[in-house]
Amino acid sequence: MPARQELPDTLKRSPKKAQRTWLKAHDSAVEQYGEGERAHRTANAALKHSFEKVGDHWEPKAEKGPSDRQAEKSTPKPGKTAEGVDANASKQHLYDVAKRLEVPGRSSMSKPELVEAIKKANRRASAKARSK
Repeated sequence: MPARQELPDTLKRSPKKAQRTWLKAHDSAVEQYGEGERAHRTANAALKHSFEKVGDHWEPKAEKGPSDRQAEKSTPKPGKTAEGVDANASKQHLYDVAKRLEVPGRSSMSKPELVEAIKKANRRASAKARSK
């Protein structure tokens, strides 16, 4: 199936560069591994090096690099991820994202708690966007 048809909804609401990054990585992974979940994981890991999920879309990161332990792997295996949240970012950056997403209680949260709260806020925003 052509990668463009498999483009996740969150990427359809994201900058063209994010879409191109995912599509190029996905196509390359399909050539190497074949269609399926592994190609999607690889494309998502590539995307997370330059973009982070904020709400219902992806935004460019200030500094390139993997966003979580899974994205650090060249061929990520199934497992727990930060779901596009830049877990390697500073606590201040995570706080700023949480503020934009209006996460309640953010000022007293630890860095891991901020990551979890942003993941939940992102899921809610994506679900809301899908229901429109």
